[in-house]
Amino acid sequence: MAPLWILTVLLVLPQTSLAAYCHGSPSKNAKQNLNPIYTDAPRFVRSVVNGKLYTVGTGEDAFDIVHVWGKPYDWGKAQGQLLGEKAVKMMDAVWEYLEDQVIEAINGTVHIFKPWFLKDIADFGLERALDLELSITKKYSGSYFYEEAQGISDGSGLDVQKLLRIHMIGELTKGSCSMFGAWGSSVPDKGSLLQLRALDWSVDGPFKDYPQVTVYHPSDPKDGHPFANFGWTAWFGSITGMSSQKMAISEIGVSFPDSTFGTESRFGTPFTFLLRDVLQFDKTLDDAINRIANARRTCDLILGVGDAKLGQFRGIEYSASVADFFDDINMRPAEDWHPKIPNVVYWGMDWNCPAFNEVLGKQLTKHHGNITVENTIRDVVSIVQTGNLQVAVYDLTKNVAYLSNAKASYESGPQYAYERQYVRLNMTDLFTEIPPEHRENNSNH
Repeated sequence: MAPLWILTVLLVLPQTSLAAYCHGSPSKNAKQNLNPIYTDAPRFVRSVVNGKLYTVGTGEDAFDIVHVWGKPYDWGKAQGQLLGEKAVKMMDAVWEYLEDQVIEAINGTVHIFKPWFLKDIADFGLERALDLELSITKKYSGSYFYEEAQGISDGSGLDVQKLLRIHMIGELTKGSCSMFGAWGSSVPDKGSLLQLRALDWSVDGPFKDYPQVTVYHPSDPKDGHPFANFGWTAWFGSITGMSSQKMAISEIGVSFPDSTFGTESRFGTPFTFLLRDVLQFDKTLDDAINRIANARRTCDLILGVGDAKLGQFRGIEYSASVADFFDDINMRPAEDWHPKIPNVVYWGMDWNCPAFNEVLGKQLTKHHGNITVENTIRDVVSIVQTGNLQVAVYDLTKNVAYLSNAKASYESGPQYAYERQYVRLNMTDLFTEIPPEHRENNSNH
């Protein structure tokens, strides 16, 4: 859901097939983001067995950083113990919001859900419809997700089934986002890699009130390597994040595909779990490509994966029937409004979204050769007006991330993340955080 515009369907007849295009554009009055970047270190709050809680940022732009150690169940229990009532409030608020959105969707006033999901709700009710989705996807999902969910429940008192149901949201809703990867001739340091993930989704919901970065420190190599999930309280699926392998993810929900996407399916790995597997387990871009190519995929998306070790970024056209991988040479759609830019791969808001792709391409071309974190924050994301809920800019080569979140319901100032202050996160420091002194592994899971 974009901030100042409404997506509608414009039917046009190209040479090959009937296609739908998003209709809308960034405001001509878009302003640069001139806020200073917050650079102070996180502040320690408290610790529990297998977990530490920090806060970072200033005033209203502060958010939680949670570190967890041990096995998957331990990760969840530490989160539950550290966040407690906050985790319960977050999930209760999301559930209430989801119920309200379903009612509006049935009444035809919002259009964010997949039609088959609304039919399931009509046939079975909301809880059973989500339970059906869980049963369909469970065989394609790692058991560690369910173990972590149980840990969160045991640590906080949160209903584990509610937590799992809510984690199916990504498969059922429609959103709009933007991304780019820039390297080589497009950046000042020719050996560096810069990546954007701008999330445009649900600023009227409760997510904006609970931003959180969760940093995982697996004790067993079988559970992966250190990685960070940029999301919300008690949220363990991934749509934004970095790993200790100097890799990062981006994602766009596709509401306006063309015929190359083929079909969608309900039967597969939820994409938020797949993206977390990329962060948690994959050591190289090739690992991620192989994972995505061989996955049991579900809905229409554009994914992005960057790897600073190779200085490369790939965009992925993703659906149940297609996994096509793009660099700056073969990037699609091949349209005048989506021009190729040397050593840059990008999409603005959707696949078939001319105005936003055109403005994003224009801003990237304007700064070509000098695409930096500062220029991206000041003069790219803010002018395209993308990232209403969350924006992450990854300087993968330096292992630093810059994160901004939308205005919470109790905050003042600009509403959208792309307008607000960014917080600099030294990912090397986060991935090498020392465990709590009273750490022990009491897990029987």
